[in-house]
Amino acid sequence: MRLTVFHLAAITGVSLLCSSYALLAQDTLFENYQLQPVNVNMSITNIDGKKAVHVTRDTAIRGADIETFVRLNNTSDFSNGTIEVTLLSRLMPTADANARGFIGLAFRINKDNSRFESMYLRPTNGRAEDQLRRNHSTQYFSSPDYKFDRLRKEAAGQYESYADMGLNEWIRMKIVVLHAQAKLYLNDNPQPVLIVNDLKLGADNVGAIGLFVDSGTDAYFRNIKVVAEKY
Repeated sequence: MRLTVFHLAAITGVSLLCSSYALLAQDTLFENYQLQPVNVNMSITNIDGKKAVHVTRDTAIRGADIETFVRLNNTSDFSNGTIEVTLLSRLMPTADANARGFIGLAFRINKDNSRFESMYLRPTNGRAEDQLRRNHSTQYFSSPDYKFDRLRKEAAGQYESYADMGLNEWIRMKIVVLHAQAKLYLNDNPQPVLIVNDLKLGADNVGAIGLFVDSGTDAYFRNIKVVAEKY
């Protein structure tokens, strides 16, 4: 098995990791990471003394669970492996009552961005007084055919879960993808908060990684690391 590591950070440099696998780790400026905004506004900013990718959804775009992300073009051969990111979500002043601070990751994005898998967070739900809202803190969906509303209707509770989180705080998010399975971990917890065993685009799908946001979200991403495992 060969591992290839793409590492997004705020400074330049190269580090090598030694193990039984061949690892290549590269740090690079955000501006040089082949970031492509897709139906979003993107900039590089400073927050809490660190550089981050600032992302908001294009307000002209309509619909939920669609291609609204920053695509990492040099990860286009990702199929299996681990994706890590530290992210922070705020509500925009113009956010409506249904906004939840939607923020997360897309993966296995095809060339024209029309098909992909995603796991995202609803930070406002993590500490809500309503238990049903808490149960909708994390979400899996697959574009274009299996969006959250269809999955909730056809398999209630199977593709969502509770996790403790809140707005305006840094959250460490990790997704481990292996064939048709994806596991979501938060804040270095050894146990996943959400497990999906039937990724809708199939076990062998390949594509890029994306920094996903949805309506009403003021999103920040840093410390992105993608470790692709090739079998």
